[in-house]
Amino acid sequence: MFENLSEKLQRAFKTLRGQGTLTEENIAEALREIRVALLEADVNLNVVRDLIEHIRAKAVGTEVLTALSPSEQVIKIVRDELIELLGRDTARFKFASQPPTVILMAGLQGSGKTTTSGKLATWLKKGGHRPMLVSVDVYRPAAREQLKVVAKSIEARLYEGDTKGEPAGTSLVERLAQEARREARNMGCDTLIVDTAGRLHIDEDLMREMEQLKKLLNPQEILFVADAMTGQDAVNSALDFHKRLGLTGIILTKMDGDARGGAALSIRHVTGQPIKFIGVGEKPDAFEPFHPDRIVSRILGMGDMLSLIEKAEEKLDRKKSEEFAKKALLGDGFTLEDFRDQLRQIKKLGSMESILKMLPSVGPFAGMQQAAQHVDEKQFVRLEAIINSMTPKERANHEIISGSRRKRIAAGSGTSVQDVNMLLRQYAQMARMFKQMGKGGLAKQMMRGGMGALGMGGRQKFGR
Repeated sequence: MFENLSEKLQRAFKTLRGQGTLTEENIAEALREIRVALLEADVNLNVVRDLIEHIRAKAVGTEVLTALSPSEQVIKIVRDELIELLGRDTARFKFASQPPTVILMAGLQGSGKTTTSGKLATWLKKGGHRPMLVSVDVYRPAAREQLKVVAKSIEARLYEGDTKGEPAGTSLVERLAQEARREARNMGCDTLIVDTAGRLHIDEDLMREMEQLKKLLNPQEILFVADAMTGQDAVNSALDFHKRLGLTGIILTKMDGDARGGAALSIRHVTGQPIKFIGVGEKPDAFEPFHPDRIVSRILGMGDMLSLIEKAEEKLDRKKSEEFAKKALLGDGFTLEDFRDQLRQIKKLGSMESILKMLPSVGPFAGMQQAAQHVDEKQFVRLEAIINSMTPKERANHEIISGSRRKRIAAGSGTSVQDVNMLLRQYAQMARMFKQMGKGGLAKQMMRGGMGALGMGGRQKFGR
């Protein structure tokens, strides 16, 4: 989402390189470029104005720290101000002293409320909670059916309720909500996620109904679900909802898309409410708490290694990774079967593009994020198919794979002999590399905790 903004900010910082001190003259051009970059990213005009003035006030006349160049000093100032803009601390989630905790999901139609309700339930389940879902959108049967499908896919409890014989309206909405809360309490569910009706635009009927639900349920959280792709429209809608309901937080969806990122940088400043979660994909677990400092690091090209490490710790089999590290670095090397296991480990982390985008765009990782756009994700499938087409003996000892065997493997995997040759060549290169690392006593710690899988994935994907 932030690639264009990140690239333009990097260009702005370049104008300060080689300067000895920060003055009004040499920072003016950089601030102009930063302003243009933010406006082109669809950041709210008032937000841009305030941000630029804060940066100017801190940057002009600042003595360059011994360890920092002027450009690095400005990057630090911009980083601090962006973190301040986004809320500095990761927002806490509120729970009721007496369960169930009631979470009211608000937002316009098409913003992703129903899907996000399921993602939030998945996140709560990971934390040991017992969520129940209910849809009070009595106007669109398809919306209630969609939540039913979502609840089944994540194995979460759903309260359907009986809507037959009663006209769609606020009284039916209120009855369903009350029954769902009672059912959640009786079933031992400690959270109730209420998926409300949406509209294509804000209208008085919608707002009155939401106000009635708030009064009836007294929710601990009122979360506005905003589609990050809609930019300032999402910001304006959030502000309107906040004025009438008193939102407690924002959830931004489609943060993995190609939107310009203006909504993410504007919505907290305009509403005064924190962004609590972001949706980063279509799968139920593609949902994470919003960490302002990590998002700012991505924007400034510093990557997000903390999130990457957390994802690796959560998804990867630590025991398998350590066994592979020991075998590859200290033992007799690794086999093609081990190689296949590592490929499967990598796939657990998500797409290679999402992994590479968490790496810094400077230093030894420069160019990796741009390369992510050209990654062929189907390569994993082809590589695994080639290895699966081998016999156990061939996977254990690649040296016996002759020309005739390569033809058979290629035919069995639906690939070409050239693809088989490429895989064997890259496998041999990795084996030599790990052997050298083992002799030198290097990278043993890197290989632990699944980082070996990441390293192999990068080399394998970009081997061509």
